[in-house]
Amino acid sequence: MKFQCIIICMFATSIAAYTQSGNLTNAHKKEIIDSINYQLKDKYVLEKMADLMAKDLLKRHKRGEYKTITDKTVFADSLKSHLFTVSRDKHIGVAYDEEKAARLRSPSKKEDPAEKFNRVNERVRKFNYGFEELKILENNIGYIKITAFAPTLYGGKTASSAMQFVSNCDALIFDLRNNFGGDPTMIQLLISYLYSDEPVHLIDFYHKKENTTTQSWTLPYVDGERMPNVPVYVLTDHKTISAGEEFAYDLKNLGRATIVGETTAGAANFGEEFNSSGNFIVWVPTGKAISPITKTNWEGKGVEPNVKVKANEALDTAYKLALEKINPNLKSH
Repeated sequence: MKFQCIIICMFATSIAAYTQSGNLTNAHKKEIIDSINYQLKDKYVLEKMADLMAKDLLKRHKRGEYKTITDKTVFADSLKSHLFTVSRDKHIGVAYDEEKAARLRSPSKKEDPAEKFNRVNERVRKFNYGFEELKILENNIGYIKITAFAPTLYGGKTASSAMQFVSNCDALIFDLRNNFGGDPTMIQLLISYLYSDEPVHLIDFYHKKENTTTQSWTLPYVDGERMPNVPVYVLTDHKTISAGEEFAYDLKNLGRATIVGETTAGAANFGEEFNSSGNFIVWVPTGKAISPITKTNWEGKGVEPNVKVKANEALDTAYKLALEKINPNLKSH
């Protein structure tokens, strides 16, 4: 999903005192919990769940569950674990990070657009914008391994080139096993190649802060050939997460692809990092995906494959299914 950092400065005096003393006292722990709870109640996309998480942390603190913890990282991990226990939200998190906390507290400098483009592009270019492997399998079946979805601003040309490489294939396999997510604009572009130029409603994104919903549709124009009639298979495993899940979820609900493999991680909420007290950082989901077809998403459930097999058997299974689809008389090896 798309994330942006919002600068929040809280408890400035306490942060300074805390940093100087370096001691994780019981009072400090309560202050940190209070500041995390503030961020949750103010920004978490599900208000009732935010209240439940906040109450749970306070109850645990009152019972003395954190009393013996002196290490800041251990405390952060404990808070993260307990937030997840209540919410089951895999996008929620807590970390102790002095450097990142300082950056979030400092006013952001306006960066030259060209410099920003070059900086971000260099980072995502180094993993080829998420396109790890591209090949034509025997019997003219295309295979694309995607480990992440870079924004199309940076990876759009690479994506279009990849889709043109497989544009003459009789079937197509997208391998999203171990895909760790990314930007929905790349999903929009790739799925657009699988339809004609008639618009198709893919997904909606609800943003709590603005109380608005944005829609994602297939694009009216793409570079090169489209493949609206080519059979499509998507490989998933339990590590397929976030935007990787959206790709599979969209195509499954639209009936455009057969999902093969394992149920995905179950992380449909997206969010941002915020400062908490004492150099603690909290990741808060501030929005959620909503399918126009199911009226819900894959949060906590994951995307259930059409064909359930172990992750290491997914490619062979999808290949056989593709082969049977394009020519029932052909036999796979």
